[in-house]
Amino acid sequence: MTNDTLVGFADPAGISADPLTDILRSGARDLLARAIEAEVADLLAAHMHLTDARGRRRLVRHGHLPEREVMTGIGPVAVKVPRVRDRGTDVESIRFTSKLLPPYLRKTKSVEELLPWLYLKGISTGDFGEALAALLGPNAAGLSSSTISRLKLDWWADYERWTKRDLSARRYVYLWADGVYFKPRLDQERQCMLVIIGADEWGNKDILGLMDGYRESAQSWRELLLDLKRRGLTAAPDLAVGDGALGFWNALREVFGETREQRCWVHKTGNVLNAMPKSVQPKAKGHLQDIWMAETKTGAAAAFDFFIQAYGAKYDRAAGKLSKDKDVLLSFYDFPAEHWKHIRTSNPIESTFATVRHRTKKTKGCLSRKTALAMTFKLLMSAKRKWRKLDGANRIPEIIEGVAFKDGIKQESIAA
Repeated sequence: MTNDTLVGFADPAGISADPLTDILRSGARDLLARAIEAEVADLLAAHMHLTDARGRRRLVRHGHLPEREVMTGIGPVAVKVPRVRDRGTDVESIRFTSKLLPPYLRKTKSVEELLPWLYLKGISTGDFGEALAALLGPNAAGLSSSTISRLKLDWWADYERWTKRDLSARRYVYLWADGVYFKPRLDQERQCMLVIIGADEWGNKDILGLMDGYRESAQSWRELLLDLKRRGLTAAPDLAVGDGALGFWNALREVFGETREQRCWVHKTGNVLNAMPKSVQPKAKGHLQDIWMAETKTGAAAAFDFFIQAYGAKYDRAAGKLSKDKDVLLSFYDFPAEHWKHIRTSNPIESTFATVRHRTKKTKGCLSRKTALAMTFKLLMSAKRKWRKLDGANRIPEIIEGVAFKDGIKQESIAA
């Protein structure tokens, strides 16, 4: 192991092994103190015209509250919040409450978002203190098991509020849907999280729905889609992208019958290749790629027919898996070419949950169904901040207006 790969953690004896972190922490403390002082100054300036019965300024400084530590992403930061005294006696008291540092705040959001990832890595509640001490320093021990339990309740409350939010203010053009499986207990069936991501009229991606479903049944998907519709998603999306699970598509046709369907090429490729010998798979995969990489739908259809002719005789199961979804595998050609890389697969969900899928077996025995759902919600909320807008977002209003696209190119209307 080279010196470049060594990671220095804080010395348990209290002497920091990372002077840079000490500098950052000191700077954060000073910056926070100045920001809070500015808040106090603004409050005093806004009420400087008020006086008490003796003609003195009514609102004055009155020392500080006791110092407390706030756990941050760079370890504990000691802070003192100024105290303000209201000398008025016959009117409602004016109090100072910092927006930056609300009362009783003991940890920043960055630390709270770290906890679901520790769950994901297989850390149990009882080991959180040790793990956080290694990451944030020895003073992170304040995040005890009882604190973690309270945080999990907060996550669940956040999730329940999120499931009631109004969706009517935005128009969603694309949907991606998938079921993500967990096995939270060794002796229970796998838990399925039903996830729906949408892209709005500005090309921004957002999480629309997340619920704990019974596998990927049509009933579970129907409940989720109807809930989205009830909360304001009344305009049918133009295209939905997902794998071959029949439950979602049956539910979609009932709730949003006008929505076009696009099967995920990543899932389809895997399903087709799994029905073929490994020795044939590399070459067959190249021929499958010739289909969805074709410049035109006509070219894709020709490559499609070639695959059936080349492999159908020997590998009829593989050919059947491909041919049954021909039309819905090529729907993307009727949408802008700039969007093809986004709508050919359910990658927005797959990439977000890649590590979740990888950890499915290792989470058994340490997650309840409720905790797994709350954790998934927190992971999604954290991950979506890094999502990029769709390429060619300027094309989305044209889709909403009903402009036709052929082979990814806008078709100009011809006057009668």
